[in-house]
Amino acid sequence: MVRLSTGQRVFNVFNYIFLIVLGLSMILPILHVVAQSLSSNTAINSGKVFFWPVDATLTNFKAVIGEKLIWRSFGVSIFITTFGTFINLAMTAMLAYPLSRTEYVYRKPVLILVLLTLIFTAPLIPNYLLVKELGLHDTLWALMLPGAISAFNLFVMRSFFMALPTELIDSSRIDGCGEMRILWSIILPLSKPVMATIGIFYAVSHWNSYANALYYINNRQLYPLQVRLREFIITDSSSISSPAEDVMMSSPEGIKMAVVVIATIPIMLVYPFLQKHFTKGMMVGSVKA
Repeated sequence: MVRLSTGQRVFNVFNYIFLIVLGLSMILPILHVVAQSLSSNTAINSGKVFFWPVDATLTNFKAVIGEKLIWRSFGVSIFITTFGTFINLAMTAMLAYPLSRTEYVYRKPVLILVLLTLIFTAPLIPNYLLVKELGLHDTLWALMLPGAISAFNLFVMRSFFMALPTELIDSSRIDGCGEMRILWSIILPLSKPVMATIGIFYAVSHWNSYANALYYINNRQLYPLQVRLREFIITDSSSISSPAEDVMMSSPEGIKMAVVVIATIPIMLVYPFLQKHFTKGMMVGSVKA
């Protein structure tokens, strides 16, 4: 057993204290939101609710669950998160693979162009005009196609692909495999950690999609969940249909917190299943160059 010096023990104590405080700073706000969503309006307005429900009730959740527009927005968010993430991963992999191969002649010029998009971003108005000219305005494709490839995620995936043994690719070419077959049958099955990592990044981005929906979507039936959440938070009850309207008038804060909880649950349920791949993918992408 290795004996620690006094300085090391002191460092460990302060390190544990720092991590505990940091963890509480992240957990306590979540507990506060959950507690308010399960508390009565009287308890919330009186300031009695902190980290545990007071006068516990499910009225807020029943009202939100019974709201049709919430479920429609929930479905829209699931659609753009699922298909948008698939498009992101497919497009990113198809560009990262040739950029990871030294035999690709135009690899460096393309990398420079991709890097420029990471440094300099296009202004809002040109982006809006481009989306409108492509016929994507007021469609869900406007939330998925313009940001199909993230430069940061592309470089992470490219670094992972470069770390794979080149002998596998060479032997596959000798066996007559084309580049798409190599990518689909060899590269991607070996890249589950980085695909899971980048998939989480893309999925969270789509699930939290807010600004793009405000810019490109006018049809309220196509609003994702985050925009609908905004309506609950900053607008009055006149914009909300029954059965949430009556509850919103009597318990506005409880309804808002219930919507926040419902919007957060899906990502919290998915993350534990991908955590091991997420950690491994981040480590490999950060070490390999």
